[in-house]
Amino acid sequence: MITLRSAELFRLELRARMPFRYGIATMTEVTQLIVRCTFEIDGVRTTGLAADLLSPKWFTKDPARALADEVAEMLRVVRSAVGFAQAVRAPTGFTFWRELYAAQSAWAAAEKLPPLLSNFGTSFVERALVHALCRAHRTTLSAALRDDLFGIDLGAVHPELAGLQPRDFLPETPPPDIVARHTIGLADPIRPDEVPAAERVNDGLPQSLDECIRFYGLRHFKIKVNGEAARDRDRLLRMAAVIQAECGGDFAFSLDGNESFYEVGSFADYYRALLAMPALRSFWPHLLYVEQPWHRSTALSPAIGELARAWPDRPPIVIDESDADLASVPTALALGYAGTSHKNCKGVFKGVANAGLLARARARGVPAVLCGEDLCNVGPLSTLQDLAAQAALGVTTVERNGHHYFTGLEQFPRGLQRHAIEAHPDLYVRMPSGSPRLDIRGGRLALGTVNAAPFGVPGEVDLSELVPCAS
Repeated sequence: MITLRSAELFRLELRARMPFRYGIATMTEVTQLIVRCTFEIDGVRTTGLAADLLSPKWFTKDPARALADEVAEMLRVVRSAVGFAQAVRAPTGFTFWRELYAAQSAWAAAEKLPPLLSNFGTSFVERALVHALCRAHRTTLSAALRDDLFGIDLGAVHPELAGLQPRDFLPETPPPDIVARHTIGLADPIRPDEVPAAERVNDGLPQSLDECIRFYGLRHFKIKVNGEAARDRDRLLRMAAVIQAECGGDFAFSLDGNESFYEVGSFADYYRALLAMPALRSFWPHLLYVEQPWHRSTALSPAIGELARAWPDRPPIVIDESDADLASVPTALALGYAGTSHKNCKGVFKGVANAGLLARARARGVPAVLCGEDLCNVGPLSTLQDLAAQAALGVTTVERNGHHYFTGLEQFPRGLQRHAIEAHPDLYVRMPSGSPRLDIRGGRLALGTVNAAPFGVPGEVDLSELVPCAS
């Protein structure tokens, strides 16, 4: 039997080394939330951790709301999930999650909170539970999924998956490394001369796109656009020139639409215009997929299905922000989407179920994509758990952007820095300052120690220097 005995929330304020513009927001500072839950599992108490940035203007993209109000709301949904979890008594991790998911969803509906936001709170407790179960059984996430440690009943989530087990479609062993797909934000400089002298960061890390490619050996990219045709064309031309000059023909990219298109047909017109540009002709064959071009108010409407039938040569298009609840991916696939993204903030068990749906689609001969996207994972907890989940799900190219907008782990307490470099010497390397940073080499991240640890995070993690989050 599994029960949640206690939970502690810790808040850490971080400042970006350079601004990150995504969609309608530009991040210069952000809150990291770390949750430590103590579970009683079959009579033995075990702690589990979860962490994430509280990124405004993603869960609810309301340009009129104050950033502080959105952060407070995210804390509210996490506290709500913790409260509901303390009333759950369940025989398996999956059953625990199902009961918590139902309680949190009912509360959110009554409070008129969107599912993407409310499930963010559920995912914090879920991730801590997954970590605690892996620790209690001294196993890894990949092995736990394949060996049915969590008691996952996929048919209870999607009836069409009845009888299917995670081991039927997940890799036998997670990949030993993963391609780091580098985000090029809407305000990111492409060449060094685009960085004003007053904004040049002198911390030994790259800033412009060409510098990043040389420093990390990058080969995969995520290009953000915002639907402003002239601006996007200009930036695409300049980015393509740099990427092709630095990488030759050895590269791939995804295109992130940032929910910029409200009219269904407007994105098709926009994309066809880009495709017709002679200077980009050799660039488009390297496209992996397009991520969430339509605003969530439109993205799962019947009109998308009509467009898909009229646009047979469309690129693979996946949902991201629209993957808000358990019905989202079946709806998207029925409308003609190619798949969805996995982010731990949307839930681990939900991601496993989505992987099962996409595996079933591929078995029917339908191309299907489960991609790895990064809600700015930063720090030695959320990044580790995200990488562990992506590898266990078989995702081999993952957007990594958090490390680019922060100077390694220098803003984290020494205990967390020490844990990262000592537990994961293949993933982190020390900067001249002594603080660890992600060690991307040849455009890849080594996952040996991540795959071998319980949900990516081994041993006891020292949180003593963190300040508890005020209630």
